[in-house]
Amino acid sequence: MSQPLANRFAEYAAGLRFEDLSPAAIHETKRRLIDSFATAVGAMPSEAYAIAKKGASRVHGHPGATVLGGGKSSPEWATFVNGLLIRYLDFNDTYLSLEPAHPSDNLAPVLAVGEAYQCSGKEMITAAVLAYEIQCRLCDACSLRKQGVDHVTYGALSSALAAGKLMKLDVPRLTHTVGIAGVCNTALRQTRSGELSYWKGCAFANAARNGVFAATVAGDGMTGPAPIFEGDLGFMMLVSRDNFTVAPMGAEKGGAADFMINKTYIKFWPAEYHSQSAIDAALQLRTEIGDVSKVASVDIFTFEASYNIIGKYKEAWAPKTRETADHSLPYCTAIALLDGDVYLEQFDPERFTSPDVLQLLTKVKVHLDEALTPRYPNGIPNRIVVKLTDGRTLTREVEFPRGHAGNPMTDEEVVAKFRRSVEPTYGKDKTDRILDRCWDFDKITDVSELLAIFA
Repeated sequence: MSQPLANRFAEYAAGLRFEDLSPAAIHETKRRLIDSFATAVGAMPSEAYAIAKKGASRVHGHPGATVLGGGKSSPEWATFVNGLLIRYLDFNDTYLSLEPAHPSDNLAPVLAVGEAYQCSGKEMITAAVLAYEIQCRLCDACSLRKQGVDHVTYGALSSALAAGKLMKLDVPRLTHTVGIAGVCNTALRQTRSGELSYWKGCAFANAARNGVFAATVAGDGMTGPAPIFEGDLGFMMLVSRDNFTVAPMGAEKGGAADFMINKTYIKFWPAEYHSQSAIDAALQLRTEIGDVSKVASVDIFTFEASYNIIGKYKEAWAPKTRETADHSLPYCTAIALLDGDVYLEQFDPERFTSPDVLQLLTKVKVHLDEALTPRYPNGIPNRIVVKLTDGRTLTREVEFPRGHAGNPMTDEEVVAKFRRSVEPTYGKDKTDRILDRCWDFDKITDVSELLAIFA
């Protein structure tokens, strides 16, 4: 057998240096920190955050790590709470491939472990780029969704390696970290099926918490099962059911000159990523429609991944939870037509249960268009056809919505997203201070000072 994949990942993690990173990858990491803090602050009013923070308050870590919004806990619990915040609104970044993912979920363990182990900003940037590289390459290699397994399963591995990197584990201990993280963190896709619960925003946070735990015990000498991927009862046999290969990683021998973080996408609207192009198309059509009461029907033509993830469940036409609403292709399209904006208030229960919304949803149909499927994942093509009571038919198709790698957000747009979320809670002075420290993150020597601003 060739080198086991866990050993290869461990060698790559141990060897990756800040000096190996491209300027583009370093800059993008800073943008993702800004974006993730924006989504985290926006999620602070959620009940799920209150529940998680209550649990974290019962635990004290030595070393400890900051919980965003105030207080400290263990690195594992800080990872869980902060990861929940980053992910909860479905507003953090995305990567689309054989398996879709939200790789900025990895920033919660990077921040928690980086703080607990007194790592520099450069070390945390390196660990973040590493986590993106591992998770996105696995997403390229094999689909978990087709086996009914959730994408956060890959996140346990990427988070564990990032945590182990920051703990400065050697190659053998990093290999054991992968074995421990891989053997006990297979998550079921039921998290994203039917009526969605609070757990939808917690699933990766839990996987990352377990990844940090795996690195911690491996660092203390715990051994893990091997070969975790290729074994007769390992990951490839029982989870992926595919003997996949992982392409050379950035700065690995034979790898790409740049890193996967630069191929991921920042979200422009707080909704499941496959709906972003439908939202974009609906907002464009709204200017032509004028009076939405004149809409007779709305037909959404979409691709396989979009249809099966956010377009086929009956609950999508009458969402009862925020999590269902932001994972509903018909709702996201309808609310864009009605309100001319898709932001946090569009996912309040008062809005997604209001009579005008439910009435418009009765006119919305979603169609699987197999002609669109081959264009995914390079693009996310959605076509909206609106028929009006005056006999007109309006059509708009969008493949690369704002924020997609094919239509990326500028630094100014990322900052605007951050300010819209953070300034109402923390004020302009603290918002400016957070931004300044994020743009200079490679110069930080103690991340606790940055995280304390969120108290």
